[in-house]
Amino acid sequence: MLHIELKERIETTFDATRVASVTLRRDALDVSLANGVELTLRIAGPHEYAIAWRWGDAEMRIDTAPRPAGVDARAPSNAAHPNHLHTPDGRVVADPVTKIGAEPWRNVRVLIERLADAPLLGHEPPSAHGSSDARAVTS
Repeated sequence: MLHIELKERIETTFDATRVASVTLRRDALDVSLANGVELTLRIAGPHEYAIAWRWGDAEMRIDTAPRPAGVDARAPSNAAHPNHLHTPDGRVVADPVTKIGAEPWRNVRVLIERLADAPLLGHEPPSAHGSSDARAVTS
């Protein structure tokens, strides 16, 4: 039921310059943004959600999955709990977008707005062709 409501709100809030399509699946909502981001929303409620997206080869995720047993809660990669962001390079960091306990629509709306402007939320991998790779060619 929640995914149906979210689909309707996405379709009425965002125009084609932001959202290209919204597809309801049995257990999720797939959202294609106009900038090429492919987003999958799995939201059980304000405290339980998994939101994954990819842009090109990069994949990211925000979720509320619990910390595995035996993992030190003070470890930097686990300081972001219960909601946290999985970056393209495999790190787990504090979630800069969603608020645990907030209305699901608030979290979805804010994330779509942010991803439309910055698909990797500032976690872009370093360029493969930096200025140090430039070489002068003489004949």
